[in-house]
Amino acid sequence: MVTGKVAGKVIAVTGAGGGIGAATCKHLVDHGATVYALDLRPGAHGSPITTDVTDSGSVEAAVARIVAEQGRIDGMVAGAGIVEDNVAAEDMGVAEFDRILAVNLRGVFLACTAAARVMLAQGEGRIVAISSMSGNHTVNTPQKQCAYNASKAGVSALVRSFAVEWAARGVRVNAVAPGYIETELLAHKKHQFGHWLDRTPQGRLGRPDEVAAAITFLLSDDASYFAGSELLMDGGYTLV
Repeated sequence: MVTGKVAGKVIAVTGAGGGIGAATCKHLVDHGATVYALDLRPGAHGSPITTDVTDSGSVEAAVARIVAEQGRIDGMVAGAGIVEDNVAAEDMGVAEFDRILAVNLRGVFLACTAAARVMLAQGEGRIVAISSMSGNHTVNTPQKQCAYNASKAGVSALVRSFAVEWAARGVRVNAVAPGYIETELLAHKKHQFGHWLDRTPQGRLGRPDEVAAAITFLLSDDASYFAGSELLMDGGYTLV
C-alpha cells in the first residue's frame, strides 16, 4: 500500500486527541500533509483546534479557520468516537443512547458536510470516516453495545450516501472499518482480550498506525477510483 501522495495536502482530523485519530495525524504529518487536529483534547501532531463534533457551530468554525489559514481543505477524516459497552440494551436510557449517537453519527455528519461544502466549491476533496466492523459485519461479544453498533452502521450508510451524491462533483468519500485496535478505548477491557484473540485468525489486536496507513491511502491519489468503499481491517475476526 503506497501512502506517499498526501504531501502538501490540507487535512483535518476529528477525534485527533488519541487512539486512531492521533496515529492518523502523525502518519499524515510524517507524509508531508498539513494537518489540523480537531478535538476537545489537545493533539500531539498537527495544529490543534478545540472542536466539539456534536455542535454544528463548533465544527463550522473549525473548518472556516482552516480555510482562512490555508485557502482550502483537501481532506477530512471523521474519526471522533465513544463507546458504552457494559449496558444491556433493555437497560440503556434514551439519554445515553443519544449521547453515543451524537458523537459517533451526528459528529460524522457534521464533519463531512462542513468539509464537503468547501470541497464541492473547490471541485475536489477526499473524506474518510472511521466506521467499525461492529457496524455491518458483526455483533461483538461479550460486550453489550447496541448504541455503538447502531451508530457505526449509520456511519457506513452515510458514507455510501455521501459518495453517491458527491462523487461526480469531485469529492471522494470512503470509510475504514477497524476491528479490535490497541487504543485507550480498549485499555479497560484487557480481561476480554483472550476471548477476542481466540476468534481472530491473526491472533493479535490491530495497531493504530495500521489504521492510519489505510486512511492515508484512501486520502491519496492511489485511491482515486474508490467511492463509497469500506475497508474492513479486523485480522480476519469476522470470517470465523
